[in-house]
Amino acid sequence: MRQVIIKPGEDGFWVTECPSLPGCISQGQSRKGALQNIREAIEGYIEVLEEEGDPIPRA
Repeated sequence: MRQVIIKPGEDGFWVTECPSLPGCISQGQSRKGALQNIREAIEGYIEVLEEEGDPIPRA
């Protein structure tokens, strides 16, 4: 489980980011959608790190 930050963005969207994974940012039209999207972004981010043999930052 990782900490995420969620805040209102422009145009009514919600912006989410995962501070422990630099550059892992997403958004959604609702809070729920933004949280679903950041979960997918985190999974993809970690998958790429594993494929490249890079260390996974601690949560």
